[in-house]
Amino acid sequence: MLSPQRPDFIAGRKKNLIGGRWVDSASGRTIDVVNPATGGKMCEIAASDSTDIDLAVSAARSAFEGEWSRWTPHQRRKLMLKIHDLVLENFEELALIETLDMGAPLSRTKGLAEWTSQVLHFFASQCGAGTVATPENSLPGDFLTLRSLAPVGVVGGIIPWNGPLIGLWWIFGPALATGCTAVLKPAEDASLSVLRVAELMSEAGLPDGVINVVTGYGRDAGQALAEHKDIDRIAFTGSIGTAKSIVRASAGNLKRLQLELGGKSPDIIFADADLDKAVPGASMGVYTNSGQVCVAGTRILVQRSIHDEFVERMTEFTKTIKVGDGLDPNTQLGPLISQRQLDRVMNYIDIGGGEGARLASGGSRLGGALANGFFVEPTVFAGASNEMTIAQEEIFGPVASVIPFDEPEDALRIANDTPFGLAGGVWTQNLATAHKVSRGINAGTVWVNCYGVLDPAIGFGGTKMSGYGWKGAKEHVESYLYPKAVYINLG
Repeated sequence: MLSPQRPDFIAGRKKNLIGGRWVDSASGRTIDVVNPATGGKMCEIAASDSTDIDLAVSAARSAFEGEWSRWTPHQRRKLMLKIHDLVLENFEELALIETLDMGAPLSRTKGLAEWTSQVLHFFASQCGAGTVATPENSLPGDFLTLRSLAPVGVVGGIIPWNGPLIGLWWIFGPALATGCTAVLKPAEDASLSVLRVAELMSEAGLPDGVINVVTGYGRDAGQALAEHKDIDRIAFTGSIGTAKSIVRASAGNLKRLQLELGGKSPDIIFADADLDKAVPGASMGVYTNSGQVCVAGTRILVQRSIHDEFVERMTEFTKTIKVGDGLDPNTQLGPLISQRQLDRVMNYIDIGGGEGARLASGGSRLGGALANGFFVEPTVFAGASNEMTIAQEEIFGPVASVIPFDEPEDALRIANDTPFGLAGGVWTQNLATAHKVSRGINAGTVWVNCYGVLDPAIGFGGTKMSGYGWKGAKEHVESYLYPKAVYINLG
């Protein structure tokens, strides 16, 4: 089988996009880009720091106060649709870059084309969100009141490595729609697709400085972005620990924040569920993207009367999952992102066994032809309890904890016994059960007889330690705007 040819883009030293120009980091330092399927170096990206962030924020501020501020909603919409067409024309290349950079199978990355089209069309449709209204007032005298929504200014975005080709649009989309400008810091483990998209956006006619991309480590570039006093809003997706640092850093100028953080989502399987659908559905709710998904339903709560059958069927299903290099068209699960993440996942697997959960399937690093990559088998722990470490802490790998329960009330108690509140799932053929349990799960998104479906026009978000703010829908767009009232005395 012939693998797709590596794109010319993945070569040499990749630069930052600042003010419409491609520039090296001020220090000249770089970070090696490693293919997680082979462990081999592919190219280098800039290792930026506060100096580069200062330059990018200054460029974004100049653009926000300059030409970009005079663009009409119609002009922005036309630009976004042009970007849409150019990105879709080049999506085969973008998908291949994403696969090589962060390991997801080509079958997954290519499949993002339709979602990308949807999200760009949605945000393009929101370009008029700041339209002026003239509400009636109850003031004495003759006053005209105008109410509008104005762009907040310069937005800082920090996205993780588990899906940059998705994550970048949650920043760029609303920024372009509302007339904001942005500085995006992608994860150092996966920056290439973001840089290539930025090239295409520039090619589409994006004014200089509207979108800036600065690569580097979180402790250097990310922290500098979070602390910068000329950033008006931060949108962050990542860990709770980093989010707490961002919250503290935001106090400097009272930045607006949107935080999408971790999850330990419950996926509840009732005895009346259609197991032909629930077994693969719940399994891939854990294993999709090799478990590197914030909303992954890694706590599978199964009614006790079917627990053993479910585990047996899930174990058999995991044996059919093809794990391998993402360039193989038959691959369903690729590698983890890095040796660091592989070590983390394997440590949790050791902890699970040590705490008494039964390893029903998987649990090993893959060797042979895959030995140089960061591959781990899809893993099932059966008979787990919610108090175990593997049921309480986010592993971010293909590890499922199957927990038995008796009554619906037990399921909800277990489901909500977590510091997280990002997502959840329910599998049942009883409509009343579906309504009651989905209503009772404390999470921003709940799926019934499916898992992981997302519509940018509906959006998603979390509660508790899973963060705050909403991605998608009008709430997302309006969070890039602030309300403004004008009172005109006509007397």
